[in-house]
Amino acid sequence: METGAVKAVIGHIGLNLEDPALDFPFWKELLAWLGFRFADETATHFDASDGHGYLCVSVASPEQRGDGFHRRRIGLSHLAFRVERPEDVDRFVREFLEPRDITPLYGGARAYPEYSPGYYAVFFEDRLRIKLEVVCEPASTLAP
Repeated sequence: METGAVKAVIGHIGLNLEDPALDFPFWKELLAWLGFRFADETATHFDASDGHGYLCVSVASPEQRGDGFHRRRIGLSHLAFRVERPEDVDRFVREFLEPRDITPLYGGARAYPEYSPGYYAVFFEDRLRIKLEVVCEPASTLAP
């Protein structure tokens, strides 16, 4: 079988949350701050696009909620949002995390040279402990 015969990009990622009253405000504020546009909003779902792909954010049905989220289990590990400059990461910390009393993980925004040269990020969690990242990373060999 031939590999690479069809070029694909990520079209969308589905994210199931627990409670629209508790979870949607945080996610909408975060995505709006990062420049996403919203569509298809209902009481239990919304789509948020960065102009290339989009997140489908929905409420999990009660019978599917289980024991809660943990990034080490099978499934979603974390979501990273790429910004252009390290200063944008620092600005995100000042203007989004700090006013909401969200404590960054791992001591706050910093360089991660063990990932790649120039990698600068802040990690944090939403109320369900879904790990999120705002990162400035150099062009990757995986990027187009």
